[in-house]
Amino acid sequence: MTYELYYWPEIQGRGEYVRLALEEAGADYVDVVRGPRGTSAMMKMMDAPGGTPPFAPPFLKAGKLVIGQTANILFYLGARHALAPKSEAGRLWVHQLQLTVADLVLEIHDTHHPLGPTLYYEDQKQPSKKRTAEFWSERVPKYLGYFEKLVDDNGGAYVTGRRLTYVDLSLFQIVAGLRYAFPRHMKTFERNVPGLVGLHVRVAARSNIATYLASPRRIAFNEQGIFRHYRELDA
Repeated sequence: MTYELYYWPEIQGRGEYVRLALEEAGADYVDVVRGPRGTSAMMKMMDAPGGTPPFAPPFLKAGKLVIGQTANILFYLGARHALAPKSEAGRLWVHQLQLTVADLVLEIHDTHHPLGPTLYYEDQKQPSKKRTAEFWSERVPKYLGYFEKLVDDNGGAYVTGRRLTYVDLSLFQIVAGLRYAFPRHMKTFERNVPGLVGLHVRVAARSNIATYLASPRRIAFNEQGIFRHYRELDA
């Protein structure tokens, strides 16, 4: 089966967490909006009457199924591509962790858009500085400290132990994105999370991921996505 991934064509965004899982699994997929069908194909799916239309991208078409929400998509893919534990309890645990990652992603986005996504960054620079300061003093230690403890407690290469799951791929993306958006902050903070830094290295070295990162399929970080580098916020 060839999966169809629907997401915006010029940003990594929330769709990147799904791309990483598909790439690691070696799954056959089409990044639809980046092809000739373009954005209109995605909007047509979202505006379709009846059925179970997704609220927003990313969403995945798997045969007759249309699955929305990043964590929900990964929950589906994880069970089918050995990216999640086999037991129900294990699958729910990894899903729970992915939902926590989703909370962190929202807080990262809000560092540059604390007043709302419909306003330009230039319209909320001062609130962004205040939000970013709080983010690094309070929220990053809480979130990354939590995941660091999981890696340390399990004593394995990955969050749940010796086997990689999709949440490891997502944490790789968190570390990579924070390094791009806040290089100065991350350079200082990484000494507190050596386990996550090591996890990032191990994920990047995996054959399928390394190939993906070196390919044009990996969209570069930019100031339209979730992770944005503004020098004044990284001071």
